[in-house]
Amino acid sequence: MGTKTVDEAGIETGAETTNDEDKVNATEAGETAGDTGEKPANEVVSEETAPEETAPEELASEEAASEGPSGVGQGAGAVVSAGLGVVSLTGSWMGTVAAARETLVGQLQTSSSASVAKQIQAVYGDAWQATALWGGVFALAALLVGVVVLARPAFGAPGRPQAPWIKSAAWAGVALGVVGLLLAVLKYTDVLLGLPSAG
Repeated sequence: MGTKTVDEAGIETGAETTNDEDKVNATEAGETAGDTGEKPANEVVSEETAPEETAPEELASEEAASEGPSGVGQGAGAVVSAGLGVVSLTGSWMGTVAAARETLVGQLQTSSSASVAKQIQAVYGDAWQATALWGGVFALAALLVGVVVLARPAFGAPGRPQAPWIKSAAWAGVALGVVGLLLAVLKYTDVLLGLPSAG
């Protein structure tokens, strides 16, 4: 019937008490494991499979090695090319000295009895040609240096582009060199600013 004996009630009570104690013990064990920071076996990462950390110094050295040359030499060459081009157009102290020397030589070697045309050529014409010659030398140097700088990436590390400012400066040097060389040739041949007529 619906009535339980004392023994049956005692057995059930004992079983429930045992189950409650097991739950409490399991809960305490879980809290203890959480307090100590222990991880379950499936969450533990072995030291062998963990990724190795690379020092910042090693990363910097590897990046520098992969980058290759910094392009400082090419930049310097481009600036030199542009500077030589400017000098070829504005003149240099070597051209000034050469012109003064030709003037002095013309005065010394030309007699006072020489024709006016010959005196003009010896005193002024030769000096102007000397100036044009030195301007052409600087223009040619600017042209060659600029071409070398522009052609350098073809013989360097493949896939490494040249800095835009280096290209711009090198092209400026090439352009100034071409203009300076053209003007020097025209002046040396008396096509541009030739000697005045003596008559």
